[in-house]
Amino acid sequence: MDTVIRRARPEDLVAAGDVTVEAFVGDGHTPADGDYVRLLRDTVRRSAEAELLVAVDAADGRVLGCVTFAVGGTEWADIARPEEGEIRMLAVGAAARGRGVGEALVRAAMDRSRELGLAGMAFSTRPAMTAAHRLYERLGFVRTPSRDWEPRPGIDLLVYALAF
Repeated sequence: MDTVIRRARPEDLVAAGDVTVEAFVGDGHTPADGDYVRLLRDTVRRSAEAELLVAVDAADGRVLGCVTFAVGGTEWADIARPEEGEIRMLAVGAAARGRGVGEALVRAAMDRSRELGLAGMAFSTRPAMTAAHRLYERLGFVRTPSRDWEPRPGIDLLVYALAF
């Protein structure tokens, strides 16, 4: 399957929200009735206030996955410093897993960080997202425990970082 990574277009937004919710709820990272689901589904806001990158099937344009990219110090960046890029809400639909879609999305965010002249990237991940951790480590990101944090009690987030 050939995949194209690009900025989300208006016609991609509903499918990108669906894929994000499918991944986060389906993998047990957030409850289906939780507040975070509204944020995951709000791709209109994410694409307007940050950069929403989508992976689409080159043959039929179907959204396979997506990621929100933000520069540190902006509204969508939780942990990145102003000289770093950050990814949030990396999601790949179940039907597209194992095909390199997640890696392509992370690489696109890395490329975007470099295009903007940033010094590196930093982002948060949940401890249970072990498949994502393997991907990040394969791409050269390193665990940075000194930057781990809790957005609210009981929600532990691990930080991965990479300097260019």
